Amino acid sequence: MSGHSHWAGIKHKKALVDAKRGKLWSKLAKAIIIAAKLGGGDPDANIRLRAAIDEAKAVSLPKENIARAIKRGTGELGSEQLDELIYEGYGPAGVAVLAEAVTDNRNRTSPEIKKIFEVCGGKLGTTGCVAWNFEKKGFFVIPKITSKKETLTEDFVMELALEAGADDVQETDDGFEITCQPESYESVSNALQKVGIEPEESQLSLIPKDTAEISDTETAARILKLMELLDDHDDIQKVSSNFNIPDEIMNQLETTS
Repeated sequence: MSGHSHWAGIKHKKALVDAKRGKLWSKLAKAIIIAAKLGGGDPDANIRLRAAIDEAKAVSLPKENIARAIKRGTGELGSEQLDELIYEGYGPAGVAVLAEAVTDNRNRTSPEIKKIFEVCGGKLGTTGCVAWNFEKKGFFVIPKITSKKETLTEDFVMELALEAGADDVQETDDGFEITCQPESYESVSNALQKVGIEPEESQLSLIPKDTAEISDTETAARILKLMELLDDHDDIQKVSSNFNIPDEIMNQLETTS
């Protein structure tokens, strides 16, 4: 499975734990603050804010927290001094890794991110070293069985998504992954909402243009450790990579973990 698709699955499972301890809620609040700060507080006119709110709702961030984060971003509740940074580097086997961060102290965050790369056998790179291999897209993960206990078919999801402007629909073991251009994010989100489909994940993500095949369990484990440590860092919002771990290797890792 590809770096983004695999990590999206792990992130969904982690979200249930992270949300309970407030860690993910804090990260999502920061994402909303930054989006509102850069593009205004109206989600209908600010695609990035709409995506951040959708992602927050998916893990049950309270409405009052969302509203407060928007007001902090627009300055209604005082100015919020946050910087948005992108860290680029290489993981084990040379896989491309891109970490999006929001921090109030870049002098603290940057050395910590560099150390995480080094501890996991990777290396923090220079600006632009791997960004060329990623493109911003809307990304949705929906279950095969809806909240109304209805089973979705590939044909139905494909027709619905493509008519709404999606680029691609991929069926997985548990559901479907939909990708679209950023400008089609709102129309796809509205189309899903209209028929009562609640995405397990919906966001604007960096998707790799090509992937790096991982052929052994040791390297795969080190890559996943790097992804996990980066994702667990308080200032990191999202982590993207271009690794591809075959199912048989993933099964071996799950058996030994």
